[in-house]
Amino acid sequence: MLNQAAFANSLAILTGALYILFYLVSLFAPQFFRHLFNAQFLGADVASLFPKEISFSYFVQTLVILVITVSIFGYAWAWLYNQLAR
Repeated sequence: MLNQAAFANSLAILTGALYILFYLVSLFAPQFFRHLFNAQFLGADVASLFPKEISFSYFVQTLVILVITVSIFGYAWAWLYNQLAR
């Protein structure tokens, strides 16, 4: 049995950390960020859809929404896993 809260929290923490890492890479190595981000989409130029500048408040709002959403999804995923593992 998976501990649903621990699973949800671990996914949320890792997702938040990855989001922060991508943000930092975009600030300090924009060309590498474009390559890294586009590689996730099989080379499609998805990074070109980003705005040129992201305000800090927008960054924080997105981080909060992302962490909450992933936490809820992770909890549901662990619950479903536990139901199917019975």
